[in-house]
Amino acid sequence: MISVQQLLLRQGDFELSQISFEIPSNAYAILMGATGSGKTTLLESICGLRAIAGGKILMDGDEITRTPPAQRQIGYVPQDSSLFPTMKVHRQIAFGMEVRGFSQTERNQRVEELASSLEITAILDRYPRRLSGGERQRVALARALSFRPRLLCLDEPLSALDGDTRNNLTKLLKKIQQSESVTVLHITHNLEEGIQLGTDHFRLEKGQVRAVVGKDQGGKNTA
Repeated sequence: MISVQQLLLRQGDFELSQISFEIPSNAYAILMGATGSGKTTLLESICGLRAIAGGKILMDGDEITRTPPAQRQIGYVPQDSSLFPTMKVHRQIAFGMEVRGFSQTERNQRVEELASSLEITAILDRYPRRLSGGERQRVALARALSFRPRLLCLDEPLSALDGDTRNNLTKLLKKIQQSESVTVLHITHNLEEGIQLGTDHFRLEKGQVRAVVGKDQGGKNTA
């Protein structure tokens, strides 16, 4: 379970305060909200990429508020995928395991496993410049999952994709979340995407995160 308690975030003149919510273990949580409401700032803070001014973040009861990002057991896929331009796909996926001390055998086995699950075995020897948008997102997802994180954070991973690619990856995300038994926190502006994927739904508005259910999911414009 992920528990955010009374979180205080400041970025220049922007502030989020008293942010509290919980995501059950193995849930697929969707976070929606207006542009500029602070969704990415909140996600990056949970990942340890932004400083927290106050409050706590707990994962399965363990406080990780000040834990370095690499030690939080959180996989992160940013909106632009942020692949390393000079690394082939195989190394991209293995990199997180390498810095965490996995053996060469463990790294190779996990890369092969994820490549098969995400249907990217044929592109393991390519550089990012030779990948389509959908392929880049699959590689970024494999990289984030490589070390078996307890939480997977996705920042609008499907927003830049065409309709067919988005539909295919939506189905793949659900399958992967279930097969990996990982808790997910997914930011999206797409209501249909959120309904298809989410088991738990939240909206960030007026500086607060609130759970939404049923008809309330579509009750306000989240573009």
